Amino acid sequence: FLRFLLGLSLQTNQTLLRGLRENKFLSSLIPYHHLFRLSGCNLSERSCEALSSVLSSQSSSLRDLDLSNNDLKDSGVKTLSVGLKSPHCSLKTLSLSGCLITEEGCASLVSALRSNPSHLRELDLSYNHPGDSGVKLLSAGLEDPDWRLDTLRYGEAYSCQLTIDTNTVNTKIKLSDNNRKATHVEENQSYPDHPDRFDHWPQLLCRTGLTGRCYWEVEWTGAVRISVSYRGISRKGDKDDRVLGWNDQSWSLSSSNDGYSFRHNKKVTNIPSSYVSNRVAVYVDCPAGSLSFYRVSSDSLIHLHTFNTTFTEPLYPGFAVWRPGSSVSLCSV
Repeated sequence: FLRFLLGLSLQTNQTLLRGLRENKFLSSLIPYHHLFRLSGCNLSERSCEALSSVLSSQSSSLRDLDLSNNDLKDSGVKTLSVGLKSPHCSLKTLSLSGCLITEEGCASLVSALRSNPSHLRELDLSYNHPGDSGVKLLSAGLEDPDWRLDTLRYGEAYSCQLTIDTNTVNTKIKLSDNNRKATHVEENQSYPDHPDRFDHWPQLLCRTGLTGRCYWEVEWTGAVRISVSYRGISRKGDKDDRVLGWNDQSWSLSSSNDGYSFRHNKKVTNIPSSYVSNRVAVYVDCPAGSLSFYRVSSDSLIHLHTFNTTFTEPLYPGFAVWRPGSSVSLCSV
């Protein structure tokens, strides 16, 4: 127990994570631990199944659970909520900060707390996207005399406001909507010469390099590529290695009628999909070395692909707009 308070030893932590991921060893874990600190451990929905079993076990003594900075998403929270509903669950503190939770996940949590309102006292949903409806549902619980919940944290989402670096924009790209929309046009735009400008490929980068955690959404029409790149990507000439996603400096997403394609250093991963949304969310966790893409549909996030690597420099969001009439827009989130 002391190791959990001070930070799990590497061997113990690996054993615990292996048990969670494989849904094994639960009976041996349950009696001994009052606190699970599993922040940033790459847990998945399957891990939530194991934790849900822990919470609903008659022998569970778990009181504090920290799952922050894992991509659990709404599906994982829905699975976890099954355990929270159990009359055997006596959890008092739950941290789900930075777990990509939206209104749907909040609704699952509220349903669980209504079924078992007498234990949970503190809930941390900061750095998520609960929306107005999610906040209203949870805030109403604070006023419910049957709920023991007295501390609710939300807001401070990892959403970031991107700004296009006009010095990088290729002359075949026209900016509009206060420089938040980029459209491929036939006529060259009269941009001044600049060493940062892409002089052949219709591409651009945003102004600020990202070093922490950041979330943004974009909408597009036509043929586009949504990317992040190191600042040192080559801008001049028509060689293929200047294209976003086609070198070791950048990572990208593009779409077609058959699904999505993800590129890095000339390696392509295709994800078939019967439905291709024109709105995509991007979440980068630079310290953890993960870059995730999601399809945005009816205010929910559907995971498409994650690059796992080690980022050695700040990342600059970027876009390629391939054909006349194609466009990409930065969304407000």
